[in-house]
Amino acid sequence: MTRVTDDIIIRAVARVIMPFIQIYALYVIMHGHHSPGGGFQGGVILGASFILYLITHGLEDAKKRMSELKAGLFSSFGLLIYSGIGLLCLIMGSNYLDYGRLSTLLKVIPAQARSLGILGVEIGVGIAVMAVMFSIFFDISTGGVVPEDEQELETGDE
Repeated sequence: MTRVTDDIIIRAVARVIMPFIQIYALYVIMHGHHSPGGGFQGGVILGASFILYLITHGLEDAKKRMSELKAGLFSSFGLLIYSGIGLLCLIMGSNYLDYGRLSTLLKVIPAQARSLGILGVEIGVGIAVMAVMFSIFFDISTGGVVPEDEQELETGDE
């Protein structure tokens, strides 16, 4: 189980730096199609900000911000964005993730369509990786047993 720290300084510093970590993560995701980095790296950084919150504020407070259900929904949504863009390319008569064909739909030149297509994929990957990183850490910190499950086992409810 995670242990909530009683140190007000650690909690305050974490609360102050968390938005900056998240802004940097969004920067990495949004500029991934122009420079090194992108969805995976930005998603890991974004996930690390939620993990920092879980470490400093405890499991109950972290679950209010990002529950396991939300993490599952976010990872599915990120995958849907990624695969949806690829399927859209297939529907438009091109190869999977061949973004150039999206130029007719987006009403831009093929080079811009490729850039926007890659950006969309990077956003989807970032969302999915963020959610999976948090989910993995959540499972590790709880030992795979959610406190609600422990209560059900003790009372015999199913």
